[in-house]
Amino acid sequence: MKQFVKKLLPNGLYKTIEPYGHLLEAVFLHAINGFPARGLKVIGVTGTNGKTSTSFMIHRMLTDAGINTGLMTTVAYGINDDIRPQTFHMTNVPVRELIRQLKWMKGQGVDWIVLESASHGLAQNRLWSVPFSVAVFTNLTHEHLDYHGTFERYRDAKRRLFKMTNANTGGLKTGIINAEDPNADYFISDVANVVTYGVKAGDLRARNIKLASNGSRYQATIGSDTYYIDCRLPGSFNVFNSLAAVGVGRTLGLTKAQIEKGIAALVHVEGRMDPIDEGQDFNVIVDFAHTPDSFEKVFKDVKPHVKGKLIVLFGSPGRRDEAKRAIQGRLAGEYADEVIITEDDHRDIDGDEIMNMIAGGAEQAGKTRKKDLFLILDRTEAIEFAVSRASKGDMILFLGKGHEKSIQRADGEHPWDEVATVRAALRSRKQQ
Repeated sequence: MKQFVKKLLPNGLYKTIEPYGHLLEAVFLHAINGFPARGLKVIGVTGTNGKTSTSFMIHRMLTDAGINTGLMTTVAYGINDDIRPQTFHMTNVPVRELIRQLKWMKGQGVDWIVLESASHGLAQNRLWSVPFSVAVFTNLTHEHLDYHGTFERYRDAKRRLFKMTNANTGGLKTGIINAEDPNADYFISDVANVVTYGVKAGDLRARNIKLASNGSRYQATIGSDTYYIDCRLPGSFNVFNSLAAVGVGRTLGLTKAQIEKGIAALVHVEGRMDPIDEGQDFNVIVDFAHTPDSFEKVFKDVKPHVKGKLIVLFGSPGRRDEAKRAIQGRLAGEYADEVIITEDDHRDIDGDEIMNMIAGGAEQAGKTRKKDLFLILDRTEAIEFAVSRASKGDMILFLGKGHEKSIQRADGEHPWDEVATVRAALRSRKQQ
């Protein structure tokens, strides 16, 4: 029905009325199901990058503290250690599925739910009736402008989470906000109580940071309190994500020991800076990075640890933000020694056209086709080619798909597992 209406109406009109259709659906389904979200306590996490990792950190921290905690993210959902794959190709699932998960969690007596909150889910009212008590803002960069139209509309969609939190009469009305993001003040103005965090600014600061290839250690200070944080997820951006988790822990009244132990307990998030080891003599990482900002952060963090060549493989979705393609190509061209461009949910858009747009950016950065710039549409073939190019001491970054379990092509959706495909390519190379 949705696709029929979408084809029937002009695109601009459809985008205008679409949120109201989702709202009517949400009101109706919540009503006939007895408003299952009532009485729940929910922590919402929004931002362009870092939502999933931050949500997992918060969930692990609360679970390890003995709190019965639910989790809903792009990657997975579940309660405590019963975490199940999220099979929908979106962060916030359709309202009917959201209600099913809420009812299940409520029936299991959860104390808190950590809910990753995307701009689409917020703008389309798919999170209507969810009683957010705490809202977390990670950052805001260039993304999803194909849907929202302007950066301001994208930002305002994210802000809805904070306005919903502030409107919750039974909630904590607290925002945990990245003070170093240029848009921080907009989010600060939307909520009654605020804890800001950062390295150079914020109430909660990371000091004496020691970065390593397998994580970071630092002291988080706020007022007279100091937390000794051991973050097991690599990347400087995970310093910020773990700071947000510290802010949530303080807001909920956890002890220093519970916060420190809980953050250190998370050692892995599928498809997020995920190291793949099949006994090869070079490093391999799978990551979901798919925006210019996340590309640059990953490249800056990884590059100092590469002894040999840095090889990067990625693509860009069809019917999504076209402007970022050349930017990602340029960034990859600047940081990587070799760039391999492939498919990534090209849908009904010509995959060769998308690859050439990316390649244009890489060529601006000095890359040359068939020398250090390669275009291979089939992602499996591209992965096998990337593995064949690596030597001892090199590093390969496989970016864009991360945890996703499908890939969308012109003829529809196909099963996909990036980690399994990479592992298979590594094992095949060893056998040759």
